[in-house]
Amino acid sequence: MDGHVLRAARAYSAAADHYCLPALGFWDRLGAETVVRLSLVPGSEVLDLCCGAGASALAAARAVGPAGKVIAVDVAAPLLELARERAARESLTNVEFRLGDATSTGLPDRSFDAVVCVFAVFFAADMAAFTAEMWRLVRDGGKLAITTWGPGWGEPLTSVFWEAVRDLDPELHKAFNPWDEITSPEALAGLFERAGVTSAVTEVLADEQPIAHPNEAWDVVLGSGLRGTVDALAEERREALRERVLATLRARGVTGIKTDVVLGRASRGPPRAPAATLRS
Repeated sequence: MDGHVLRAARAYSAAADHYCLPALGFWDRLGAETVVRLSLVPGSEVLDLCCGAGASALAAARAVGPAGKVIAVDVAAPLLELARERAARESLTNVEFRLGDATSTGLPDRSFDAVVCVFAVFFAADMAAFTAEMWRLVRDGGKLAITTWGPGWGEPLTSVFWEAVRDLDPELHKAFNPWDEITSPEALAGLFERAGVTSAVTEVLADEQPIAHPNEAWDVVLGSGLRGTVDALAEERREALRERVLATLRARGVTGIKTDVVLGRASRGPPRAPAATLRS
C-alpha cells in the first residue's frame, strides 16, 4: 500500500469509534444514494471497494437479495468489524467483508455486475489507475459507480477546523486533505476519461448534515478523515483545538454542515436482461 492509503487506514481505523453516531448519518445516507443509482437487480454480484462501515455494501446486499452476493473490501479493520456487526443485526448473509488493499484485489477480470467506490478514490496515489482497475472488474452489461465529495465538504466546520490547526501547528495545516482533489462533475468525468472509461455520466447531489449541538460537529471531526490530523497533534494541543472549534461554531450559530457529493457511473456494453434504468 502507498503512503496515502496507509495514512487513510490509520485515520479511519481511529475514526471507527465515532463512525456510527447520529452526526455521521451522511455516510449511510450517501452510500445508499450511490447504490440506488445503479438500479441493481436481484441476484447481482457486487464489489464494494473501500467499503468503510458498510454504508453502500449493506444497501447493495439488500438490493441484490439472497440470490445475490456482495464482496466488500477495506484497509481499516475496525470499520470492517462495525460492518460485520451491522450485517449480522440485519441477518444479511449475502455480504462478505474482507481486509485488504482495494487498489490491488487480484480478483478476476469482469467478474462483477457492479463495482462501487464511495468517498475513497482520492486516497489512491494514482486515481486514474485505480479507476481503470475498478473498470477491469466490471463484466459486460455491468456498472461502475464512484462517489466523491462536492466542493466545500463539511463547511463551515472544515474552515474553522483548518484555521485552528494552522494556528496550533502550521505544519499540519491541510497536510492530509486528499478529498479536495476531485470535487466537481467535470473533474470526476475527467477521471473516468483518463482511466479509459468513455460511458460515464456525473451529477451533483446537494446534501446537508444537521448539527443539533456544536459537540456533534466534533463527532464529525473524530468520525471522518479529519481524525488523522487531530491524532497527529501533540496531545496537549488536541483539547485546545476542540475548544476553539466548538467556541467558534457556537458563536456563529452553526446548525448544519455541507455534505454535497458528486456521483459518477458508467456502464460496460449492452445492459443485462432485464435492462436496468439509471435514475437521474
